[in-house]
Amino acid sequence: MARIERLVILGGGTAGWMTAAALAKTFGRAIAIELLESDAIGTVGVGEATIPTIHWFNQLVGLDEADFVRATKASFKLGIEFVDWARPGHRYFHPFGRYGVELGPVPFHQCWLRAGSDGAKTPLAAYSLATALAAANRFAKPVDDPGSILSTLGYAYHFDASLYAAHLRQRAEANGVRRHEGRVIAIERDPDTGFVTALTSDRGDRLAGDLFVDCSGFRSLLIGNELGAAFEDWSAWLPCDSAVAVPCARAAETTPFTRSTLRPAGWQWRIPLQHRTGNGYVYASRFVSDDEAAATLLANLDGEALADPRVLRFTAGFRRDSWTKNVVAIGLSSGFLEPLESTSIHLIQSGIAKLIALFPDRACDPALARQFNALFGHDMDGIRDFLILHYHATNGHDAPLWRRSRAMTLPDSLVEKEEQYRRTGRLMLSGDELFREASWLAVLNGQGIVAADHSPVADTLDGAANRHQLDQLAAIIARAAPTLPKHDEAIAALLGQAPPRAMALARS
Repeated sequence: MARIERLVILGGGTAGWMTAAALAKTFGRAIAIELLESDAIGTVGVGEATIPTIHWFNQLVGLDEADFVRATKASFKLGIEFVDWARPGHRYFHPFGRYGVELGPVPFHQCWLRAGSDGAKTPLAAYSLATALAAANRFAKPVDDPGSILSTLGYAYHFDASLYAAHLRQRAEANGVRRHEGRVIAIERDPDTGFVTALTSDRGDRLAGDLFVDCSGFRSLLIGNELGAAFEDWSAWLPCDSAVAVPCARAAETTPFTRSTLRPAGWQWRIPLQHRTGNGYVYASRFVSDDEAAATLLANLDGEALADPRVLRFTAGFRRDSWTKNVVAIGLSSGFLEPLESTSIHLIQSGIAKLIALFPDRACDPALARQFNALFGHDMDGIRDFLILHYHATNGHDAPLWRRSRAMTLPDSLVEKEEQYRRTGRLMLSGDELFREASWLAVLNGQGIVAADHSPVADTLDGAANRHQLDQLAAIIARAAPTLPKHDEAIAALLGQAPPRAMALARS
């Protein structure tokens, strides 16, 4: 078999440099990797919040956590707070990690549902340490000891995406990746196979390759424009098509969670970093003008705006043939699901992981592409359903967008999940879905979709003993949370700095 010897990445930014860093770390100098990007084009750069799968990628490329947090101005993330989504004035928290602990063969949430059937009123949130820590602006990392309540935690990061790309670029170039400045002006293809064979830039560079990775963002220059991979439009379910973003001065304390607040024509994000807070309003342009969206965002900032608002356009959906011939699309060129659950960077690394696992020889066996596309499509379909759940399960909002969202026809796969949970509290999830039981429980219950019954297996429990165990667990979490470090202190400890309070005292 003729091995891949030359690989070309079109586009930099987060997707391009994540791809370059991962492939260079994996294959070393066995493959010559070149990357073409233009400083004049710029990047989207709003993907500053992540989910816990980011740890896999950072470990893959060999990032030291302290160096990474320092370089990207990162903060820790325990989950997402949703404000006004279920109804006006209501809040709920989607925590990372899990609810409760293993209490035996009956799943924890069925133990909780059984206790509710027996008259208990304790909310599900009381069994999440991550939720308690977020409410107290505290943070701790998970431990491996299953006997510790800390073992139930999960965490991710907020970071500056442009600084992350720069950090990865340094590592990629140190591992042999060659960067070329410029825009692509010509694409060469083999007349027999249709494979892409070379790119030519406006600087005169010709980048020949055996395999090409399209990280050209929404422009999708290779997979879409050149190879014609069809785009599947999901805007009927995910109607927002625009976002306006602006950073503002950081708050006095850096909160360990992302906040999503419902607005009349969409929703607003708040992402706290060490040096600033990222903000944006994701909206459906048919229901609000850009100027009105920008005004709403600017009126709801924690601090002084640090730049002019920037408007972005997108369409929710993706290309089911994200690997076509010898081109693999990674990142926005393959599709986009709005940032409501911080999945954009996950989908980049998911594509990278699948490419590494299915890495071809020069013939690019179509069976590999079919497998890649099937697996990536399964990821996208599952995330799509999870996002739609947020939109349609709202109450008390009379703006046109939310009336429309409540009335939309749902995918059959989501209808089945909701109906099963309403009837029996069962979560109908496949083993490889990104969002697991805790995530679905948080959003279903948080948005008012509650179980009318529990699984028959929960009837095997002794009711009084079950309630006693749950009461003990809630008490352990309530006692543990106030003893753990403040979020800013945890960041300072990781970086070997004095905590903010100590630094302030030192200056006084």
